[in-house]
Amino acid sequence: MNIQHERVANGKDEWLTPRWVLDRLGVFDLDPCAPIKPPWDTARKHYSILDNGLLKQWHGRVWCNPPYGTETAKWVSRCASHGNAIVLIFARTETLTFFKHIWGRADGMLFIKGRLRFYHVTGHPANNSGGAPSVLVAFGRDNASRLRTSGIVGAWVGGTEILQLKEIK
Repeated sequence: MNIQHERVANGKDEWLTPRWVLDRLGVFDLDPCAPIKPPWDTARKHYSILDNGLLKQWHGRVWCNPPYGTETAKWVSRCASHGNAIVLIFARTETLTFFKHIWGRADGMLFIKGRLRFYHVTGHPANNSGGAPSVLVAFGRDNASRLRTSGIVGAWVGGTEILQLKEIK
């Protein structure tokens, strides 16, 4: 949902996943980090900051683009515990969040080639790309399979497998 890199410059803390990423991952049952008024659906059910999705019950297949920064680890931990989720975060593999909640727990990761260009809640693209590379982290084998075959260009890591993925045309 949000990206810290532009927050300092303009005070915003709500940034959306590009629609094309969601389209390639299939339908989700729940987005616990949705904007208050999303320009497009990210899941069948949405929780916004007004609902505090961390405190709500989660169900089904979860999409999570969490608040970045000090709160990210809480959301990644919840996704790992839920076991049926895809989470989008910065690819900062050296962090405590990765070591505590992703390495050894995730069923697969897709490191996206280049930097994503996120969107404003109006549905318009941001002027700049994200402040760091991004990774999609899958919890659950079905989610890992969907990431691996999504057609999103990047590098796949699943179990002992590392595979460079190219664009599907």
